[in-house]
Amino acid sequence: MAERGRPRGFDRDTALHKAMEVFWARGYDGASMSELTAAMGIASPSLYAAFGCKEALFREALALYAATESDGIWGGVEAAPTAKEGCVGMLMATARVFTRPDKPSGCLLVLSALHVGDLSDTAREELVRARAGAVAALEARLRRGQAEGDVPDGADVRAVAIYLTTIQQGMSIQARDGADRATLEALARSVMAGWDGLVAAPSQD
Repeated sequence: MAERGRPRGFDRDTALHKAMEVFWARGYDGASMSELTAAMGIASPSLYAAFGCKEALFREALALYAATESDGIWGGVEAAPTAKEGCVGMLMATARVFTRPDKPSGCLLVLSALHVGDLSDTAREELVRARAGAVAALEARLRRGQAEGDVPDGADVRAVAIYLTTIQQGMSIQARDGADRATLEALARSVMAGWDGLVAAPSQD
């Protein structure tokens, strides 16, 4: 017998994808239970039975987002011949991914930080770790660039990684505010035009 409140044919994975898109478009606070259940095609009892509560659903949505959406931006960073090309590719892919017409604009992990509302400390820490992971991934690629000779030894690669991911986070907000792909690509080109200065050894003054 099907669980009470769960319609025949309920698919948990499909419902989770739908919930992810609601949170992505509306944020945690802005996503009402009625919007979530409508998008997921289930009744409230089914949501609670399958996911536990709204925050638990949100945390699963964050994990799904990281698993399904990040490769479109980060997939080419390691494969790029040089660290610079990897960074260019990351920012240009960001411009494309954040402005897709068939998806909510911007980045769920970034936009969720703007309105955390009554999220628990545990959920907030998960968001922080996810964003820190992007910095760590870029820093690792830059360190590999140093080892391979295409990033100067004296470069502060930690600072460069933080700077570029901060630019990426700003692109998310710009996309949510209506910036199109061409606008974000122009921003990416402007940022990368200063590459030599970014990776120069810090002044000792």
